[in-house]
Amino acid sequence: MRIGLLTEGGYPYVTGEARLWCDRLVRGLDRHEFDIFALSRSAHQEEQGWIQLPPQVHRVRTAPLWTAEDDGVVYGRRARRRFATHWGELAAAVCAEGETAADRFANALYGLADLEREEGGLAAALRSEAAVDALEKACRAPGAPRAARQARVADLLTVTGLIERTLRPLSLDWYEEVEGGLGAVDLCHAASGGAAALPGLLAKHFYGVPLLVTEYGVQLRAHYLGAAGALSAPARALLAGFHGRLATEVYRQAALITPGNTHARRWQERCGADKAKLRTVYPGMEVSRFAEVGESADLADPDTLVWVGRIEPSKDLIALLHAFAEVRKEEPKVRLRIIGAPADGPEAATYLAHCTTLAAQLFPDEAEGVHAVGDNPVSFEEIGGPEVPELADAYAAGSVVVLSSVVEGFPISLVEAMFCGRATVSTDVGAVVEVIGGTGLVVPPRNPRALADACLALLRDPERRDRLGAAARARALELFTVDQNIAAFRSIYLEIVARHPVRREGLDESGEPQPFANPAEVFLPGRWGPSGRSGLEESGASGPSWAADGAAAEASQPAEASTDGVSDGDEPVGVGAAGEGER
Repeated sequence: MRIGLLTEGGYPYVTGEARLWCDRLVRGLDRHEFDIFALSRSAHQEEQGWIQLPPQVHRVRTAPLWTAEDDGVVYGRRARRRFATHWGELAAAVCAEGETAADRFANALYGLADLEREEGGLAAALRSEAAVDALEKACRAPGAPRAARQARVADLLTVTGLIERTLRPLSLDWYEEVEGGLGAVDLCHAASGGAAALPGLLAKHFYGVPLLVTEYGVQLRAHYLGAAGALSAPARALLAGFHGRLATEVYRQAALITPGNTHARRWQERCGADKAKLRTVYPGMEVSRFAEVGESADLADPDTLVWVGRIEPSKDLIALLHAFAEVRKEEPKVRLRIIGAPADGPEAATYLAHCTTLAAQLFPDEAEGVHAVGDNPVSFEEIGGPEVPELADAYAAGSVVVLSSVVEGFPISLVEAMFCGRATVSTDVGAVVEVIGGTGLVVPPRNPRALADACLALLRDPERRDRLGAAARARALELFTVDQNIAAFRSIYLEIVARHPVRREGLDESGEPQPFANPAEVFLPGRWGPSGRSGLEESGASGPSWAADGAAAEASQPAEASTDGVSDGDEPVGVGAAGEGER
């Protein structure tokens, strides 16, 4: 079958979210054909180019979310009236409550898509003064939430601009039934919700193409967290209403939804996802690089605690350092190694400096050289440095791996520690309990005393520590491998296409229906049926044909290329992705 893989800010670009798991999925399902429809988030991302793509990728089409081009269309009276009706309904649905708001939002969204398809000019209309006025009218309408009624002009301008950015996929030329269009695929697979799923919604609306939505990080939650400190309360409320309505429509139209864990599943159910459509599919992670450490877990230093991740406030290293101070009072030989990626940005650098200062204050007699490994009780190290050249070396450095986060989605660092056969102590956040499943100790977040007691319990009981580490490795090998992930999606693809086949009428040269124009062979990869089914056949070359609509450039580095596996993707090694997949 032909899959339309829909991504936002990730695959096939060298950097970005969902890069690794999408690449592994495409490579693992080599009997299918893939057309990739990618939305980029910045000019820098496009300039960095693509990863090396496998031959089953027949076409890549890209479009930017970070900029919008005006097509020069000026609406006449009738088109202006249509836009005012649909946009006004969408704004009213964002500000409204009740069961009918979801239907109003959906009808308005597809009305705007139909208007763009017939007339063009939607991007300019969404940035017009009329759009801001309509949103203000919806905010002042009776029954609007209090936060919406408090929105000022600056808030309305900000919200209108952000909604226009999210709706830019409505203005793309991807919605055609010819080769290279979304109407020609058998299944759309959105690698996330939000803007990435919008092309899938329109493919279903125009052509009946079934939609599969995978969320390892729930976009709605990411919007809530991302807007927390950057926007005013009225702007946050309006954007929450818009993204909530969009998520509801995506879940309603999807044939199946595959959350990456129960934590994400609860968010989806709260947004109206039908439980019958939900299938949990855990992220697939590469286990081979951890095999050597996992098979020699008994060689770990019994007096060393290890923390691996990206150094940022949500990881709560402050609580970890205070907990370690309690551990040192009772076990003076124990060391703590904090191992992460280089600080990314001024905020991360400031937080790292704050942590090192605190470590010096907590251990004043041993503070000199606190950045290095040696006799110091705390060390701050980087993956790729002389002491920790590879990610697996980080987990090999100690016998107990600690996670102290206050916010977490799917805890990738814990899974990596499990692959390495390490006992773990974690805070009860996100999907931690689901991942650990009884193979580690879990304590409340922001509780240094409880964290210290759990660490001491494992440090003092080597048999229990080894037993938990072995059970953790067995659980990880059963649930979190790439093979498990690929097998799940192979089955899901077949199920969706069997239950929701796309009905396409074959036409002759005069445009009349042609019976039996699409025999069964046309759905097999290779030189069968019409030439339009095969990109290889069209190009006449030995490799795939590429059709890029953006500024993407092909990169020569392989799919897994990154410094010690540290990347911006969903399975960075030691640093974790932004959002749900972070460490």
